[in-house]
Amino acid sequence: MTPQQLDLNERQSFLTWRRGLAELEDNEKLVLTPFEKNLDIWRQLWRVLERCDLVVMVVDARNPLFYRCPDLEAYVKELDPNRKTMLLLNKSDLLTRDARHKWATYLKEQGIPYMFWSAKVATAILEGKEEVASIVDEEEADDEDAVVLERDELLGRVQKMAEDIAETRRIASQASLSKHLETHGSTLAKGKSETDPGVGSSSASGRVMVGFVGYPNVGKSSTINALVGEKKTGVTSTPGKTKHFQTLIISDKLMLCDCPGLVFPSFTTSRSEMVAAGVLPVDRMTDHRGPIQVVANKVPRAVLESTYGFTLPAPKPYENPNRPPTAAELLRAYAMSRGQVASSGLPDETRASRTILKDYLSGKLLFCYAPPNEEQAGFSQRIGTSSEVGDEDDDEDEDEFDPEEGSDDEDGESGSEGEDGEPSGSGSMGGKLLGVGDSNMADVFGDLDTLTIGADLRASKTKNQKEKAPHKVHRKTARKKDRSWRVTNDGSDGMPSSGVVQKAVSHGAAKVRLSV
Repeated sequence: MTPQQLDLNERQSFLTWRRGLAELEDNEKLVLTPFEKNLDIWRQLWRVLERCDLVVMVVDARNPLFYRCPDLEAYVKELDPNRKTMLLLNKSDLLTRDARHKWATYLKEQGIPYMFWSAKVATAILEGKEEVASIVDEEEADDEDAVVLERDELLGRVQKMAEDIAETRRIASQASLSKHLETHGSTLAKGKSETDPGVGSSSASGRVMVGFVGYPNVGKSSTINALVGEKKTGVTSTPGKTKHFQTLIISDKLMLCDCPGLVFPSFTTSRSEMVAAGVLPVDRMTDHRGPIQVVANKVPRAVLESTYGFTLPAPKPYENPNRPPTAAELLRAYAMSRGQVASSGLPDETRASRTILKDYLSGKLLFCYAPPNEEQAGFSQRIGTSSEVGDEDDDEDEDEFDPEEGSDDEDGESGSEGEDGEPSGSGSMGGKLLGVGDSNMADVFGDLDTLTIGADLRASKTKNQKEKAPHKVHRKTARKKDRSWRVTNDGSDGMPSSGVVQKAVSHGAAKVRLSV
């Protein structure tokens, strides 16, 4: 097949596939999430799958099932029945050991090969950052299935799996060759064996190839850099950094291949969920309240308030007291606490939404999904930690002051005499005369101390106020306004009266004329 024929066939197959998805969306009334529509990116995936012996699907350990694509696994089996796909749960340092154990149990029951891994921890070990890499030292070998693997362990396991696959393919190729010999004779088989050794290109060169595929922004390039030991591929928090696949030689027996991230079509998720998951770029989103509402529904109210240091508005009396905060409440509270105001004078919700989403993607606002057969309540690490911290704080507050203990101490000292020689027990008698019991005396004096402290604070606040300038203290007295126009009870109709002066009529001129 010529390259032109291959290009034409790929274009026709791709258009047929997209046309089928559009018809399914229209006929079944389903909403299809945004997916990769660039044929060149899909070609990069096809070339990687054709070359590799082992396909490693990198997923985010906080929600592995969202990033797993069963259709991709089926396509790998269609290419070669002997080829295998393995899940690599990146960012596993964000999960507790118990959470990893539950996911390991679930994946085992489903028959899915998996490995726990953290590119961030592996990079920290290479750079010598002990405070970040300490999580690996804390892991114990009592449960090997839930341990976060180190760099050498991961390389050894993937190399062994790829070599086993290559050996299986070689045996299958020899079996098919022997069958061909029996059918067509030795002449045809000899020519075939000289032109086609029956083993993949990686085996012909003596190396096995392991390809890393998956959604954007799950850590494929970071994993490659950590395994190689130096920065070979570009890494950024924006999805879609890698545009072309590249191969990297690790040793004489192992080669790695980094594939660009692809967004696969799905009918089960929404665009807001894809933005909150980091699949779509955060800086290019147009609707910011939708993804923030996804975060608000997952992260508890107490975790949001303790992380950012603000107080969210409480639900109305007629609302559910346990409802999650709305996107508008969360964005306005964050923007006002950080002083982020737009040009219109309102809280800058767009800027606040980007910051909150990036904190959610980086793990500052931690939320981890539980396996389908487990309960979600209390599964995330930070949720359990925040509740425990709150309980400890409550215990400490209770131990700070106990009225009964204070009264016992006073009663214990009541037997001793004071400086004046009078028994100190008279204080309790005075309390009885006032009608106050011994157990309530501490409360009474505590209230008095509180009033005294409040008065001192007000006095200190008054002293700290700056004195006003003399020209501001002595102001002109306000001019008294003339309000005589108002209606009074003098019997008038309230209409303004005009000042009319009636002059006396002069008849002098008329008398002069008559006399003439």
